[in-house]
Amino acid sequence: MTPAIYGILFVLLAPVFGGLLVGFDRIVSARMQGRIGPPLLQPFYDFGKLLQKQARQVNPVVEPLLLGHVAFMAVTGFLLLSGTDLIFTAFVFALAALFLVLAAGSVNSPYSFAGAERELIVLLASEPFFILMMAGVCKVTGESSFAGVLASSKLVAVELPGVVLAFLMVATIKLRKSPFDISTSHHPHQELVSGLTTDMSGRLLAYVELAHWYESALLAAFVVLLFNWSIALGVVVFLVAYALEILVDNSTSRIKWQLVLRSTWVATLLFSGGNVLALFLLGR
Repeated sequence: MTPAIYGILFVLLAPVFGGLLVGFDRIVSARMQGRIGPPLLQPFYDFGKLLQKQARQVNPVVEPLLLGHVAFMAVTGFLLLSGTDLIFTAFVFALAALFLVLAAGSVNSPYSFAGAERELIVLLASEPFFILMMAGVCKVTGESSFAGVLASSKLVAVELPGVVLAFLMVATIKLRKSPFDISTSHHPHQELVSGLTTDMSGRLLAYVELAHWYESALLAAFVVLLFNWSIALGVVVFLVAYALEILVDNSTSRIKWQLVLRSTWVATLLFSGGNVLALFLLGR
């Protein structure tokens, strides 16, 4: 199959993967809390119900911005698997997240606006890492495309152990897991209620959930880049890391945004930046 076909398959199948991941998350979290939990397919049932409900239109620009959020998440996956430059893909990934910030910030609500500000902080904390990660992957393999990295004989995770460690922290932010769930949360302990999604309902909330499913699938694809020995190995590593994220989510409390920003930048500069700098200094 051509790279474009792989990109189209991502657009079609990523929501299925993301929805099943959320279902797995809910079941494991419930068992950790001594509950049975919902069925594995419950996220899809909830998504269907949201689409059927009437959305409360808070202003005329929220829905187009949320559609842009979903579309650019899907486009990021298409570009990644269809052979587009990896660093350019990282910038499109950041653009997709920015649409959610704009949608929440356009709502005349203190909870949504505060959530949008915190989501912008999340972007400032996490997006530099992805650019450094892609630069490191390109440096190690000498390739700038997804297929090229997978075909490379260089083992990326062995050459970039610092990036792998930093990825675990940044993934906690992108998956909206505690202790880094400062802008929105699926847990009821948020002092911002639901943060940036407070004033979203019906299909508007369904768009946010769909985009999150695409985002989860993108993180899995990034892990495949790091563990480029085989796609199957990369997916298995992602699932193990996700199980670890669930454990952390259920055993930690949310921290302040200042600590989120400082700790993520320290991890990015120390582990990722140091690792990439070492590669350039050593000429590898």
